[in-house]
Amino acid sequence: MKKPLVSVVIPVFNRAGQVREAVESVLNQDFDNFELIVVDDGSTDSTAKDMAQFLDSLPNARLVSTANCGVSAARNLGVSLSGGRFVAFLDSDDLWLPQKLSAQMDFFAQNPSAAACQTQEIWIRHGRRVNPKNRHAKPDGDIFLPSLSLCLVSPSAVMIRKAIFLSLGGFDERLPACEDYDLWLRLGLKHRVFLVDRPLVIKRGGHSDQLSAQPGLDCFRIASLLNLLEYQNLNPQQRARTKEVLLQKIKVYAAGCEKRKKFDEAFFYRKVARRYSNEV
Repeated sequence: MKKPLVSVVIPVFNRAGQVREAVESVLNQDFDNFELIVVDDGSTDSTAKDMAQFLDSLPNARLVSTANCGVSAARNLGVSLSGGRFVAFLDSDDLWLPQKLSAQMDFFAQNPSAAACQTQEIWIRHGRRVNPKNRHAKPDGDIFLPSLSLCLVSPSAVMIRKAIFLSLGGFDERLPACEDYDLWLRLGLKHRVFLVDRPLVIKRGGHSDQLSAQPGLDCFRIASLLNLLEYQNLNPQQRARTKEVLLQKIKVYAAGCEKRKKFDEAFFYRKVARRYSNEV
């Protein structure tokens, strides 16, 4: 097999009924210079067995099995084992249209200094197509400020240079959710993320095991914003806007804690908010 130009990484946990469709959407790409790495994150259903049988005869695909450590660790492991110059992620419940990889490789051929790009998506919820709202519009280029309030980059839509991904330290394995929000903000601080304005990903949602559907996720976004303020070199505009979004999210999250009678947690976050409100 020739050296792969693109490494495709699919993390999966207990999705035997969906991951095969995701894999098939990769195998159906009209761009063939890729390798496929499926990382089974300690599934307890038939995912590992089914994938082992399915991928066994494919020269450019392999299954890696590991203990359950979360989606960030699974993606990072896949990248660490990859051989491509570019990395593309696909969530196990999403699908690619056949032109997805070729469209992004055409973009990089025309923009050799670009670090990353993403495509548009088709959203499916509970089996029905839905239209994203205006606030979900994907930025093209400087994504940092627009992405502070709401994650506007999708893992399944991104292609990134492997060297850039590694320079960022990959996904933060301490975050059980919102790890993509965190990574794209760190990426957007240093690099532009361009938009290939074609809907080449089918993003399927609405199922009960979807991490993004779980309540109380803003605590992880707050942690990401705090890390930006503490450890990243933000310019004055970036710092002011990051603090503004942080305080907004803390206000909402602390109120939710008090509603659920988690008064100690609410007190902690309000204390953090006072610290940044009084920052000179």
